[in-house]
Amino acid sequence: MKFEYFIAKRIIDSKAYKSSVSAPIIKIGIAAIAIGIVVMMIAIATGIGLQQKIREKVVAFNGDIIISNFDSNNSQESGRPVSLNQDFYPEFNSVQGINHIQAVATKFGIIRTETDFEAIILKGVGADYKWTYFQDFLKEGRLPDYAKERNEEVLISEYLVNRLGFKLDDTFTALFRKEDPNKPPSMITYKIVGIYNSGFKDFDETYVIGDLRHLQRLNKWEDNQAGHFEVFVDDYSKLNLIYNDIYNNTPSLLNVITVEQKFGSIFEWIKIFDKNIYGIIGIMILVAGINMITALLVLILERTQMIGVLKALGSNNWTIRKIFLYNASYLITLGLIWGNILGLGLLFSQKYFKLFPLNPDVYYVTEAPVYISLSYILALNIGTFVLCLVMLLLPSYLITKISPVKAIRFE
Repeated sequence: MKFEYFIAKRIIDSKAYKSSVSAPIIKIGIAAIAIGIVVMMIAIATGIGLQQKIREKVVAFNGDIIISNFDSNNSQESGRPVSLNQDFYPEFNSVQGINHIQAVATKFGIIRTETDFEAIILKGVGADYKWTYFQDFLKEGRLPDYAKERNEEVLISEYLVNRLGFKLDDTFTALFRKEDPNKPPSMITYKIVGIYNSGFKDFDETYVIGDLRHLQRLNKWEDNQAGHFEVFVDDYSKLNLIYNDIYNNTPSLLNVITVEQKFGSIFEWIKIFDKNIYGIIGIMILVAGINMITALLVLILERTQMIGVLKALGSNNWTIRKIFLYNASYLITLGLIWGNILGLGLLFSQKYFKLFPLNPDVYYVTEAPVYISLSYILALNIGTFVLCLVMLLLPSYLITKISPVKAIRFE
């Protein structure tokens, strides 16, 4: 056992140390480390969790990348149709990292009841539609089946159901305008087979999922035409790289945009979370470091006589500094252990019991989502330990200024 570690361990284990004047200050330092870790864990887990949840919900309704015809119409309604006879459809084999591509279309409509009406966007989908996200959103009923003959089954949001007084298996009439404004609108009677709730009010209050073939008929398109293609990628972190590959592997007459380009304001907003996370981490480490510096200085003053004796016996300054740094490392580790127990306890409680709700009008989610990953937990603990220890190197330099003769006489 090294001499420095042996002395540090004896100091930590001594009863006098635990009941000394410095004991309350040491406890405050440990508490500062623990609270700092808890706050940083929550900031990272909820920040990344919110980013992922919001992104997943936007992608669920739009895909990661959208391929369509160039159109001056900036609305969410499909304009000029795109042919399904493309080299990249139904399998985009020329680009790596794509797990699915689907053909869809959108059209504005109005749901009319005896007492009310509501504007909607009917999203027409086909047999190739990826229902993965809506399986998670489904609250009642089942998902529509468009693999066989054209049908009137629709998936509608819980918001619209409550707004219009519908229930599962109800039917309603939807009106769609024709190109000629002098002609009466087209009418289709739909049946509600499923009710979903994505928690993203901007989409829930407008989107109804129906059969693509109805939109083809309403728009007088051919069977091999759709509004646009939605592309889903395997790894979202490589979105821009895959976007460039798709752009280079599609005809020049087609427009290619990412979901971030289409909904720039939403994605710019969630990027602000990163700055908040970095700010919180910086403040918490600074506060924890300052508390540990205070604790270390008190320990040095309390052990001034011991420092003088060690110097008189021939110990050099760095050897004595290491004794106190070992001591500080123990306190930091203790704070990290308690911080991890409390932090992970809170995160898992929120993940499984949904303790803290959020306003979906502001955050697009109904409860605070948490992202738990071993990688960032380890990085946070190691980073905090190293930075706090580095911050203690400077105050430990005070030991070099202590004179053995004066220190032995110090009371």
